[in-house]
Amino acid sequence: MPTLDTLYAAGHQIVGVVTQPDRRRGRGKQLVPSPVKARALELHCPVFTPERIRRDLECQKQLNALDADVSVVVAFGQILPKEILDQPPLGCWNGHGSLLPRWRGAGPIQWSILEGDEETGVGIMAMEEGLDTGPVLLEERLQIGLLENAHQLGERLSQLTADLMLKAMQVIECAGPGLEDDRWSRLKVQRQPEQCTYARMLQKEDFQLNWSDSALATHRKVMALYPGAVTFWNDRRLKVLATEPLIERLADALSNDARSLVGRWSTGAHSPGQILHCSASGLVVSTSGCPILIREAQLEGKARSNGQSLIQQLQAVPGDVIGQAPII
Repeated sequence: MPTLDTLYAAGHQIVGVVTQPDRRRGRGKQLVPSPVKARALELHCPVFTPERIRRDLECQKQLNALDADVSVVVAFGQILPKEILDQPPLGCWNGHGSLLPRWRGAGPIQWSILEGDEETGVGIMAMEEGLDTGPVLLEERLQIGLLENAHQLGERLSQLTADLMLKAMQVIECAGPGLEDDRWSRLKVQRQPEQCTYARMLQKEDFQLNWSDSALATHRKVMALYPGAVTFWNDRRLKVLATEPLIERLADALSNDARSLVGRWSTGAHSPGQILHCSASGLVVSTSGCPILIREAQLEGKARSNGQSLIQQLQAVPGDVIGQAPII
């Protein structure tokens, strides 16, 4: 949505907005429009919500009738057919949240955190029929914070995409229309190498925490899959929302209270999942290596809680074990 707002505020004429169809949400299962649709309607922009744009010939026809100069795509979640890609004379351009060709696909933000990338960024890419294979016009990098979750990183990348797309529109307009290869030559785009990494679709089992993993791997999963990483507490699902790995070499990136806990327990001396300490900061839990601090979590049927409130909600004491799945 920041890209829509930024382009509109800069004076670009938005002739149409394509977004996902309304979905049923909440306890009443009422149809709710996407935030992009809601904002587009506020701006009095025509809105199109195809279920599958590749199969919706009528929608394709309607978009062609808009006679747009250029198309901008950000996190649309559908693969565009050649008929759509070929419509605007200045091309179709995608704001992609990774440093291509690393993390092509649907979940680049999550996978950059899961795999421990120190940096990520945004690329403005010319769209082709392949999955994120097009040449890159502009790119900007940013560092990933150790304690930054996917939502927070996504917010930063979203604004960066908007700012970079605005710059791209100026360059694309100056280059003008023409045959694709000629346009790309004038734009001096950088073609991607064939070797790449794909951000595969996440599966249900990916969200399950395994306390036999290292503290860093566990922490990365909590941050990357926010707010969906789960474990068990007394046969009830427990969403783990914020953690800190109590690792000495990372101490400078930790909060002050977490830093004070580093080095107090021998590495690997306790069974994975054992609660070692309860403090005002939360629960210290053993892993296969250094322990990890659970700062915030949400027990099934309860509100999210942190620190001392979390300990009281769980009625946890040192020696308890977290992560034992219920016997069915």
